[in-house]
Amino acid sequence: MAMDASIRVLIVDDHDMVRLGLRTYLMMEPKVTVIGEACNGLEAISLLQELAQRNADKAAAGALIGEDELMPDVILMDLMMPVMDGVEATAQIIAQFPALKIIVLTSFLEEDKVVKAIEAGAVSYVLKTISSDQLVHVIQGAYYGMPVINAEVSQALTRGLRQRSLQGEDEGFTLREKEVLLLIADGRANKEIAEELHISIKTVKTHVSNLLMKCALDDRTQLAIYAHRKGWVNQTK
Repeated sequence: MAMDASIRVLIVDDHDMVRLGLRTYLMMEPKVTVIGEACNGLEAISLLQELAQRNADKAAAGALIGEDELMPDVILMDLMMPVMDGVEATAQIIAQFPALKIIVLTSFLEEDKVVKAIEAGAVSYVLKTISSDQLVHVIQGAYYGMPVINAEVSQALTRGLRQRSLQGEDEGFTLREKEVLLLIADGRANKEIAEELHISIKTVKTHVSNLLMKCALDDRTQLAIYAHRKGWVNQTK
């Protein structure tokens, strides 16, 4: 994005007043441009497909693509909507347009919905109680690949992952590795993990190395994100 360009945003929410409020505020923010609205997930997907097809047709014809025809950079996605909810819409949009960044902006903090939204591909999950300045920060973070999940949402995510463990998922980890993985996903440092599990820091490092190898990842930050996305948790919790 050029220094003088703004981040293009699509608002997806089934409440007219919410869309109006978001658009009204964001219109006053020079760093953000609202390029469209949709009242449910299916409508959002149709809009994106129409834009993509129009762009493809123009590119094939060697024509210039106008500013009003460009795809969005970031999508503000509500969760609870008729026809197609935010989780399903997020999953389908990411499958078709993997470069798009989706922020879940919702009133709901149910553990299961938080987990499903992150697994579907949302980069950030924030509540509608967020301030306008914070929302712009979240939009910028999503655009530049920096996920934002506040403390309240993070706690709900952790609770949801722990609940998921009761379903007996098994991805080839030992029970101790699952314990370590959950604590990494909860943002714990090696020393904190060692104290929590009553093991040595050296042992924690060994488990982290094993997890990185089994997940084919390079560092613990990637491991934490991977754990959140997959819902891999300790089954002894």
